[in-house]
Amino acid sequence: MLETVRRQRRAAALAYPQMTLAVPVVIEGAGLHSGKTIRMTLRPADADHGVVFRRIDLEGGRDASDIRARHDNVIDTTMSTVIGNAAGARVGTIEHLMAALSGLRIDNALIEIDGAEVPVLDGSAEVFIERIEAAGLMALDAPRRAIRILKPVVVEDGAKRAALLPGDGFRLAFEIDFDNPVIGRQAIEADLYDPCFADDILHARTFGFLKDQEALKAVGLGQGASLDNAIVIDGENILNEEGLRYEDEFVRHKVLDAVGDLSLSGLPLLGRYEGARSGHAMNNRVLRALMADETAWEVTDFVETSASMYAAERGLSALTAD
Repeated sequence: MLETVRRQRRAAALAYPQMTLAVPVVIEGAGLHSGKTIRMTLRPADADHGVVFRRIDLEGGRDASDIRARHDNVIDTTMSTVIGNAAGARVGTIEHLMAALSGLRIDNALIEIDGAEVPVLDGSAEVFIERIEAAGLMALDAPRRAIRILKPVVVEDGAKRAALLPGDGFRLAFEIDFDNPVIGRQAIEADLYDPCFADDILHARTFGFLKDQEALKAVGLGQGASLDNAIVIDGENILNEEGLRYEDEFVRHKVLDAVGDLSLSGLPLLGRYEGARSGHAMNNRVLRALMADETAWEVTDFVETSASMYAAERGLSALTAD
């Protein structure tokens, strides 16, 4: 009986190999906060390499330039997620790219970048996904591993709440409530491993309020923000001529951000995330809290047992909204 279980576990692991890019992908664009033009090359990497950013504009070798995309390397969460290393190198606004890699199940990549911020492109993960899919993915000769959540971990700050809970697959539930008639209260739940997740969630754009623009620029943020890379709200109006991609695009983008932030666990998560009025800071806090409690998680073979498998077999969607 024990040997049968072991064979099943090995078969499951082999069924889900680690993934990387088939060929390098070059992406260039402006940074949302810096406004500077940045060139980035996503390169294939070996099994167990993980996702590493390399600042090719800096001197001093890899110790100075390399930053592993991990929760414990997050150094700032003001309006984006920023990672850094002991030498002072940093890369910001990584969450949209990380969400794309997570959604495409890419475990290993070397990201060479000539500046301190990932290009914002259209404000979503759509362009990253399109470019990577066009280049193709490559399976590696190593099993995909995952972090299974074993018990609830919750962090709260006033009305803000973020929780990581046990569960199958990886589902995300999010609720926002803005004192603005364009947004108001929105809630959604989605399954990361649903085949439609990229179309349903990862195309949702970041957003901001026109009234905050000058204050942000005064502190060095939002220098590259425009109607081409963000939904801009002015009172009761959306200034983008094309309008919204989804009626509830705002909460969908918050889920996108959460996927990118939580991918800094270093391995895929198996369980459930719940966020209420949460953001980059709360996402990082709950992930740090999870990893700090070694009784709350275990490393296991990556096996999909989520509702998305049931839904995919029956042509259903695993996304719900209210």
